[in-house]
Amino acid sequence: MTPPDESVQRRRTAILRLQESGLFIVILILGVVLTFFGGKVKVPLFETTAQGERQRVFRATASGEREPVFVEKSKFLNAQNLAQLAKDTSFIAIMAVGATFVIISGGIDLSVGSIYALSAVLAGIVFNRYGPDGAIPNAAYGVPLGILACLGVASLCGLLNGGMIVALRVHPFIITLGTMAIFRGIAFVITKGQSIGGFPQSFRDLVRYEVGEGLSLVPLGVMVIVAILGGLYLSRKASGRRIYAIGGNELASRYSGIRVERVKLSVFIFSGLTAGIAALLALGYYGGATSGDGQGYELNVIAAAVVGGASLSGGKGSALGALLGALVIQMITSGIVILGIDQNYSQIIIGSVVIVAVLLDQINTWLSRRRLVKVPLTA
Repeated sequence: MTPPDESVQRRRTAILRLQESGLFIVILILGVVLTFFGGKVKVPLFETTAQGERQRVFRATASGEREPVFVEKSKFLNAQNLAQLAKDTSFIAIMAVGATFVIISGGIDLSVGSIYALSAVLAGIVFNRYGPDGAIPNAAYGVPLGILACLGVASLCGLLNGGMIVALRVHPFIITLGTMAIFRGIAFVITKGQSIGGFPQSFRDLVRYEVGEGLSLVPLGVMVIVAILGGLYLSRKASGRRIYAIGGNELASRYSGIRVERVKLSVFIFSGLTAGIAALLALGYYGGATSGDGQGYELNVIAAAVVGGASLSGGKGSALGALLGALVIQMITSGIVILGIDQNYSQIIIGSVVIVAVLLDQINTWLSRRRLVKVPLTA
């Protein structure tokens, strides 16, 4: 006979696979809708030279002048837009994987956007000091120190969140709501509302490395790595299964000998770390940091996790689902622009998507409980 915990694990895996398959279908449908209804756009034609450089194509007019050549492409289904979509998705998806860990454990983290801003600002100060116009223009020291500052500050913020939640036994919503304001306030005080730039060029060149028509490989690669490592941790490691156990029934987990406080602390540290990773990539890509960075990311990150199958009541979710959920959210955001819808409606639409996702999760939970009740007890 199959052990109960193994049976539960198999059932959970089957549900996750079904949800992920559904997300793939949703992404496909969104892609088809945006392709057929998004219309066309004229874009300049480029060619690759013998030296491997891309340059615009010109043609001679009847008057002997040169004019650029344009081609019509689908607004959505073109290489440049898809590359932009992949880059924009990567930042949110990385943070969504960390948020999924927290949500699976039965918690919530509203401070991810503020952690993103604070870690970016402090790392930006380090990068600026060792940048071309800094006091010590030496990228060999500046790049590693800036990376450590960004990831270290973000992890420390996550540790503070988890530590206060565990020590004070207060709901994560209250603690992270407070730290959301505190972390961003610290970032504002440090910068006095000013932007920080002047980073080592080698760091920017690394993050901005592109192939084809603007496909950023580094953010995309880091997103895939974070999703794979997060997925393997949740599905293959005993410590990952403990996160599901706590989210499903914290009291039973405590009586089973699971160190609930340690697990809660770890998920908030990981959530902070992923916010720091996203901030680090954004620093290299955009070349600047302000205290206003990441404002509103809380909604997008939590939306991506929930749309990806994470249950706000805990016990359900996956790293791949978070990635796919981030892609759905970003496709909706991009689709609003492509379809010519007023961008003021974007937050309304995303918020509505979250409510629908939560409603579907509640319906699924209710149906699952009904099926369990109807199963007859056997000796």
